[in-house]
Amino acid sequence: MGVEETIVAVGFSESKAAEIARNVELAEVLLGLIGKAGGPPLDKSKGNLLFTIAQKFKSEKDREKKGEGMAGSMVEHTDALVAHIKADRLKSKAQLEAAFAFLSAGGSTVDDKFAAATGIGIVITEEDVVAAVKALLEGEKEALLANRYRTNVGMLLGQLGATLKWADGKLMKKVMDQEIERYLGPRTEADNAKPTKVKKVKEPKAAAAKGKGAAAAADEPVLSVALQGAAMRLHKVGGNDTSAGYVTTPRTRAHLDAHFKHVHGQVRTRFPPEPNGILHIGHAKAINFNFSYAAARDGITFLRYDDTNPEKEEERFFTGIKTDVEWLGWKPYKITHSSDYFHELFDYAVKLIESNLAYVCHMHGDALRGHDQVESPWSKRPVEESLALFQDMKDGLIDEGKATLRMRHTMKDGKIDPVAYRIKFCAHHRTGDTWCIYPTYDFTHCLVDSLEHITHSLCTKEFENRRPSYYWLCNAVDAYCPVQWEYSRLNVSYTVVSKRKIAKLIDHKFVTGWDDPRLYTLSALRRRGFPAEAITMFCNKLGVTDSTETVIDPSNLDSCVRDVLNRKAVRAMAAVEPLRVELVGAKASSLAKTVTITNNPVDDTMGSHDVSVCSVIYLSADDFQPADSKVFKRLTPTQPVGLKYLNSLMRVKEVVKRPDGSVEKLIATLEDHSPETKPKAYIHWVSSASPATPPQSAELRMYSRLFKHADPENPDVAPGGFVTDVDTDSLHIARAYVDATCTGAAVGTVFQFERTGYYCIDQDSSPDAPVFNLTVGLKGKGGAADQKK
Repeated sequence: MGVEETIVAVGFSESKAAEIARNVELAEVLLGLIGKAGGPPLDKSKGNLLFTIAQKFKSEKDREKKGEGMAGSMVEHTDALVAHIKADRLKSKAQLEAAFAFLSAGGSTVDDKFAAATGIGIVITEEDVVAAVKALLEGEKEALLANRYRTNVGMLLGQLGATLKWADGKLMKKVMDQEIERYLGPRTEADNAKPTKVKKVKEPKAAAAKGKGAAAAADEPVLSVALQGAAMRLHKVGGNDTSAGYVTTPRTRAHLDAHFKHVHGQVRTRFPPEPNGILHIGHAKAINFNFSYAAARDGITFLRYDDTNPEKEEERFFTGIKTDVEWLGWKPYKITHSSDYFHELFDYAVKLIESNLAYVCHMHGDALRGHDQVESPWSKRPVEESLALFQDMKDGLIDEGKATLRMRHTMKDGKIDPVAYRIKFCAHHRTGDTWCIYPTYDFTHCLVDSLEHITHSLCTKEFENRRPSYYWLCNAVDAYCPVQWEYSRLNVSYTVVSKRKIAKLIDHKFVTGWDDPRLYTLSALRRRGFPAEAITMFCNKLGVTDSTETVIDPSNLDSCVRDVLNRKAVRAMAAVEPLRVELVGAKASSLAKTVTITNNPVDDTMGSHDVSVCSVIYLSADDFQPADSKVFKRLTPTQPVGLKYLNSLMRVKEVVKRPDGSVEKLIATLEDHSPETKPKAYIHWVSSASPATPPQSAELRMYSRLFKHADPENPDVAPGGFVTDVDTDSLHIARAYVDATCTGAAVGTVFQFERTGYYCIDQDSSPDAPVFNLTVGLKGKGGAADQKK
């Protein structure tokens, strides 16, 4: 049996089997798992579970090849998981994902808690499902009767799944449909009728709901990412111990009860950036998820600066982060700093030492890096000695680099005794010279989450490896322990977002700075003219999952930008590399002095503007071709063209050339339209009030992708490193004339230059010399590469 036949025999369609087979490594892993599970053949549900394991297996093997392997990864548990699937103990995707979470937290398939964590042995009957559905619908009865068959059933199923964690999804859907029909009766003609669209009336920003941010108040879909998919499975406040992989102690219940009372049952999240760089597109997903998850549940979100590395922190990063968060439409409940808790963190460190769970070490910093570490000669140091030395560290009596405080704990990635505190004789931007020891991320993050009573510590997948240490440290100091939940990171192709790599691009002068419009930092996207609404739309379309990370092509973001700007951008005209046309004849002399143009044809409420017209107009150079062609539809010496808004046909009378043969200008006549003279194309133009006064000149900066390949960090395509993959022709600068509508507009204003693209006024503009950045081409057009053709 061939590869594709084998995959079909476990429930996949022929087209899907062919797609999997093309990924040779993935197919090889899957075939091995099918054999271990006793196939082929196998039923579709088992095939899907094995495919999920194969994807996880391959992903972790790929990380191992890159030197990023993790101790305790899924690879070592694969055979045991397949055995559970073969024996029908793991029967659903929910069970398998719970198994992944349990094992990622350091558990084992032979652990007594594995069965409870994954639902093995739990039988949920159809009667159980019916009872749960009835109870759910009773609570939603008012909304159900109001919306009838337009009720969001997916939302209801998400709530049901949170209650019946191990129930069969198909059974829940079947029962839900049956019970809804029992409530509402058969569908009526009104139920089947297409709903009429009601035009939204935009509320003033002042009406924004407290804590939800302007974006959330003005546009409810912002919250959709927090109300669907994996986000629906997160624990309720105070129910931390129901989360897969959560580690409990005899004191856990008391801590959770006190925590619930402290927060009054309210969801609390946080966005905790380090103030040593600029936020990028990946952070936009984190910001939107943290804020929207809390806002959708009437909760609150902290903006917390993780300021524990004073030598790399700058004021511009603090203000830049706040600006980006607010630009995306969110208002933090409170802005805090990890440094607010330096005293409490120090006390926790002392508590660790007193419990013999931390010690002062004198190994050199180089010896502490990586995973091939040796045991510290000072790991058996007496508690009293470590306490005294730690106090000396705090008092500045030990030189920088001569001592660290290390925790007695092995992290999931195999790192032994991670550092909790290090000495840095560096003034802190908020605490000055009060401290010369500073806590590390691994020590600070979970404990400040605990101190702020965060209910849901939401972070991206690269932190999954740190979750066991997060739980260990909170429990080690006998503090409330939040739940850490990881979701897939947002990665975009054809770019890099690492602070170090962007700094290298700046140093090599491939880009002009952190806000160069070719980058995917939020400040760069804002400068390029991307609306915050479009970035939020993009994040919502991707959703939030706890699956393997995916890389998204930037064209998906461009599409969201077009959707928003099509509704919001004022139309204007620009002649790129302008070609002068002198109009002669009777119709030209009788032209109106102004033409009224609708600001946005999809929104009449945006009004209109007037543009001047005289006997001299300017065309974009590529709208004229001096030689006739069957495929060229615009202006040639023998082919007339229609002029938008002038209701006229323009015909070339004479082509005036320079001594070098290039076209200097055209002499043309105008004539009325007739059925016989209908042009093949209509083109735009720019003019002014007088032939003696040219229109407003402008500089157009047309950007295309910064890198030649989707993954510039892949050594197979860029063996010399990512800087060798830079497209040095990713910026094209053109001269243009723009119509008077663009005069005096504020920096950041985006116009749609008709037939050309969306352009944003850049910060380099002056009143007499505006500069426009290409935000995104029109549908079907790309960036600079297309604009240059």
